[in-house]
Amino acid sequence: MDSKQSTITVIMFPWLAHGHISPFLELAKKLSTRNFKIYLCSTPVNLTSIKSKLTETKYSASIELVELPLPTDNLPAESHTTKGLPLHLMPTLKQAFDSAQEDFSKLLKKLEPDLLIYDFLQPWAPDLASSYNIPAVDFITSSATMTAYMQHHYLYRVPEWEFKSIYFREYDHVDRSHLLNPPLNLNKDKTRCFDCLEKSNDVVLIKSFKEVEGKYIEYLSKMVGKKVVPLPLVQDCANEGDDDFGFIEWLDKKEKSSTVFVSFGTEYYLSDNEMEEIALGLELSGVNFMWVLRFPKGEKENTTTSVEKALPEGFLERVGDRGMVVDGWACQVKILQHPSIGGFVSHCGWSSVMEGMRYGKPFIAIPMHLDQPVNARLVEEVGVGMEVVRDEKGRVDRERVAKVIKKVVVECDGEGVRKKARELSQVLGIKGEEDIDVVVEELVKLFMKKKKMMMMRSNGSI
Repeated sequence: MDSKQSTITVIMFPWLAHGHISPFLELAKKLSTRNFKIYLCSTPVNLTSIKSKLTETKYSASIELVELPLPTDNLPAESHTTKGLPLHLMPTLKQAFDSAQEDFSKLLKKLEPDLLIYDFLQPWAPDLASSYNIPAVDFITSSATMTAYMQHHYLYRVPEWEFKSIYFREYDHVDRSHLLNPPLNLNKDKTRCFDCLEKSNDVVLIKSFKEVEGKYIEYLSKMVGKKVVPLPLVQDCANEGDDDFGFIEWLDKKEKSSTVFVSFGTEYYLSDNEMEEIALGLELSGVNFMWVLRFPKGEKENTTTSVEKALPEGFLERVGDRGMVVDGWACQVKILQHPSIGGFVSHCGWSSVMEGMRYGKPFIAIPMHLDQPVNARLVEEVGVGMEVVRDEKGRVDRERVAKVIKKVVVECDGEGVRKKARELSQVLGIKGEEDIDVVVEELVKLFMKKKKMMMMRSNGSI
């Protein structure tokens, strides 16, 4: 942006999940160095968790955290986030989020931003922005592949589409009732993401690598009639603190590419059966592993969900120093960058997929729900991983887990996957800031369009 250009103020309004807030924050950092003033709006509990990531002086003046408290009638303030929230409370959180519309409207009136960048679950946000003549842009943090797949079936109501390698298996835990033929009388909750796409002004932003998802980005753009702009955002762990728990020291003792990193994200909690089969699969594989385990809030204190009790009896003793189990949290990006990591056992949440691709780690894909099955099939299509296919009842099997780990990480048959992962990482690593510049250009266009409209109104031209 021209240094003489007026500063553009933007309210960023992500859904209340870490996997959504993190890319919004990374985009805020990119824009803040390009003459944008950012207001990042979320609940107090979410903002508290990211304050430490904005300690650098270069962000302090250009990114401001804005609290949007939710009602506490049915959900306490510390639960106004999906992180650690039991699944049965998710509908309650969504209801509380929707009930904050009036307060969000007051924020728009008070801050008078030039633009709004919003998320996939709040179609009321662009409506409110429109009432104040504020252009609004949808920022999708899921893959372009999943978004295009869902949009295709929602629009055309036919099972066939041209990308044959992207599909759902019968056992995939995904609610597809809004894609059925003939169309149903649906609850609005089923169509929110499609409404958010429709309400976006001129462009749609999507967290993606165009080198990976170019054809899906193009297809989505044709369907929605808007320019879809990819944002190659990967979380920055530079300010996450020192390695207080000895993770890196432990990895330093392992040979290059000898260890798998095992993580199923911050939003999914393994069932007892899944945990047992994955644990025994890791044991059978004979491969070193670092496994991050998480439990829902309020359950960790229960002895049945402590690490020792949750894992198979004698598991930790049998694997010994070949395995490290981390209770709660570790900086994923920092671990993926370590040379001893030779594979990524992942649920294939989209942020994890982008991070694994960026740092050249081949995937052992074990998708669980939501967009993860589609992302896992994309990983296979690109050639940087293999999926652990479940049995006919949709259950994870230890033998299959072990087989795919060994093939991807150590056996000769997996060299093609390992090589492709390295090559893709090199391609993604040399990317400059051109994609961010395109985003800036599109946002400036919207700003200038709004400015022109306001001048015409003040002149009585319209």
